[in-house]
Amino acid sequence: MIKFYAEIIGTMILVFLGNGVGANVLLSKTKGHKDGGWLTITIGWALAVFMGIIVSFPYSGAHLNPSVTIGLAIVGKFNWGLVPFYILSQFIGSMLGALLVWILYKDHFLITENEKYKLSVFATCPSIRNFTSNFLSEVLATFIFMFLNFNLTEGSIFFHEKKYSIAFPLSLIVLGIGLSLGGTTGYAINPARDLGPRIIYSLIKIPGKGKSNWDYAWIPVLGPVIGSSIASILYLLFSK
Repeated sequence: MIKFYAEIIGTMILVFLGNGVGANVLLSKTKGHKDGGWLTITIGWALAVFMGIIVSFPYSGAHLNPSVTIGLAIVGKFNWGLVPFYILSQFIGSMLGALLVWILYKDHFLITENEKYKLSVFATCPSIRNFTSNFLSEVLATFIFMFLNFNLTEGSIFFHEKKYSIAFPLSLIVLGIGLSLGGTTGYAINPARDLGPRIIYSLIKIPGKGKSNWDYAWIPVLGPVIGSSIASILYLLFSK
């Protein structure tokens, strides 16, 4: 059970800090509203990944992402029987993290008029709605993330205790993806990071909030899974 609790806590920290930086930049009258921008958001998410990893790594391997869990299972580095439980834990953690952001920034949500900003704190929104290119963006971004991940974690480093050095390079990978590939969709690269908070957004009462964009929600879920699967298959081919 400790593995599942670790995934819940790690993913909660990931989303709480990641969505938290989004709230600080996007919502009205926050300390970061006028001074923040895309660079602030990408650095904040990279640090959120770093902190989520160091908290959960010794206990669960710090997947924190269904794409990582599925990818590791495909290449034989993770037990398929544990996959559903890890993914469930990640979604629980992401929803808790999103709820904490709402609680912390509630006053700022109330005075923010921009509907898109409110949703963007919780879930990704494409800059230009073109489902084909949006989907391709998520596939490619997650492919890069997982392919680099596999080469970085050669030898099942995910399950070697006390090897925290993985946290820093993985955070740099996320930072690089955000800066270069994140401008089109907001680079979910993690189904739990998007769908869990989107569910919370749809349930809580925020005055003046817009739609949850459920017609788009499949892209940051299916795109990362496919991107991870492609990276996993190529990794298997290259590692033979």
